[in-house]
Amino acid sequence: MDDLTGFQRDLLYVITGADQPSGQDIKDEVESYYSSEINHGRLYPNLDTLVNKGFVEKGELDRRTNYYAITDEGNTAIQERREWESQYVDL
Repeated sequence: MDDLTGFQRDLLYVITGADQPSGQDIKDEVESYYSSEINHGRLYPNLDTLVNKGFVEKGELDRRTNYYAITDEGNTAIQERREWESQYVDL
């Protein structure tokens, strides 16, 4: 996870918090957080990076719509990241 961008980590967190969201669902959620439009040219290459790294799996809902789901490796990466963060941030 240490080689992911902040944007990629945000995508990973959104996917983890949802039940097999579509790309559009992820886009809507991230746009709400960033308060700005996220274009497809930014979103989908970053989702593909998460898939290629094994943190997310990509499946097909229908012929036009893909879903994304966190993998065990992705869950482990998030858990390790949160443990690392907790050394520095005590909420």
